[in-house]
Amino acid sequence: MEEPGTGTLAELGEFGLIERIIDQDSLTDAIVVGPGDDTAVVRMSGEVLITTDMLVEGVHFRQDWSSAIDVGRRAAAASLADIAAMGGSTRALVVSFGAPSSTPSAWAVACAAGVREEAARAGACVAGGDVVSSPGIVVNVTAIGDAPVGGAVLRSGAKAGDVLAICGRFGWAAAGLAVLSRGFKSPRVLVDAHRFPEVNYSAGVVAAKGASAMIDVSDGLIADAGHIADASGVTVDIDAASWEIPDALSAAAAAYNVDPRVWMLTGGDDHALLATFSARKKLPEGFVRIGSVIDRAESAVLVNGQDFDAGSGYEHFKR
Repeated sequence: MEEPGTGTLAELGEFGLIERIIDQDSLTDAIVVGPGDDTAVVRMSGEVLITTDMLVEGVHFRQDWSSAIDVGRRAAAASLADIAAMGGSTRALVVSFGAPSSTPSAWAVACAAGVREEAARAGACVAGGDVVSSPGIVVNVTAIGDAPVGGAVLRSGAKAGDVLAICGRFGWAAAGLAVLSRGFKSPRVLVDAHRFPEVNYSAGVVAAKGASAMIDVSDGLIADAGHIADASGVTVDIDAASWEIPDALSAAAAAYNVDPRVWMLTGGDDHALLATFSARKKLPEGFVRIGSVIDRAESAVLVNGQDFDAGSGYEHFKR
């Protein structure tokens, strides 16, 4: 038998690939029945959170920019962050993978390893999935998690007088995309931020004890703050004037003659956790105040008290 990860998917075949990517040793105690049966059996404690996200080659990633492990990590992070944004804990991932038959099997095996690696960061594992032949590479990750005691944190609970706070980096992935789009591979910290996010998954569980609303920043700060504002019937005023600009963003923005705040306001894919809290409560560790919630105005989101005219974030089918 050929060594794991050599040859193409055409040579390895569907069942050979499944054999290569299944890792029974990585399963957690939450998995009663893992890969190998018609469905997985997952042990849950109460209300169940379910979400899914898809990464498509040429839309979300390029192989000349990202390694297979990077793609796997990024695909997993998108769904893991959604569970965290509801205040929940992910128990298991189910992954569907499609690729051309000419794809090196090593790429597929490494992508699966990246998914498992990111899942482990959130205390989860891969419980099953599917592999198919497709015209381009597609990775779809479904996450299954436990809701927090008292129920999931929704987008619809923000109230006028609340503060807006964020946990995690924002604008970094957008800056990394700008660097790569100009043909460069450094600064590495920004390029890596585009390749895969760094998400504090446990922060969602902690925030759930006091957050009135929460979301992860996948489409851009303004866009996702707007989702909270619309669901809650309020306006969110982002205080961008007081931000400290990280050195890496500041240096890249100066080199490209752009305002780094545009990346921070409109860039997605960092999956930072954005939440609203009562002004009377201390913010959870890791969260930083970046704005406030006010009564509904004409605009759902304001920046420094004004409308922002440089775009709001990414939206599929409109690009």
